[in-house]
Amino acid sequence: MAALPVFRWRLAPDGYATYRQLRARGLRPGGQPVAAQLERPRRRRGPLIAYLYRVDLAKPVRPMTPARWAALAKANAARRICPACRADAGYVIPLSLGMCAPCTFPEPSQDLRRG
Repeated sequence: MAALPVFRWRLAPDGYATYRQLRARGLRPGGQPVAAQLERPRRRRGPLIAYLYRVDLAKPVRPMTPARWAALAKANAARRICPACRADAGYVIPLSLGMCAPCTFPEPSQDLRRG
């Protein structure tokens, strides 16, 4: 197994990019293996590692089709519907709560406040 070239943070040569940098350029790795890695040293833990891909082997990002847009809209809508009251919450329901805020924290009834 061949070792990957390792570069210090911010010292990678031209022609290499991280996944996010490729995405910002409208590219994707396209099945190519990791070509190199960046290491950023830290004081008390191991170094941060970022994998680099070759820009010349990257492929353009696939365009979104109408079917993919529809599937994405349906998935996002499902994240907004409360499983308890089945209403659209108007926001993405946090996984930590599992339901909308009114269902999670119901208002105390008027009878309990008097007593």
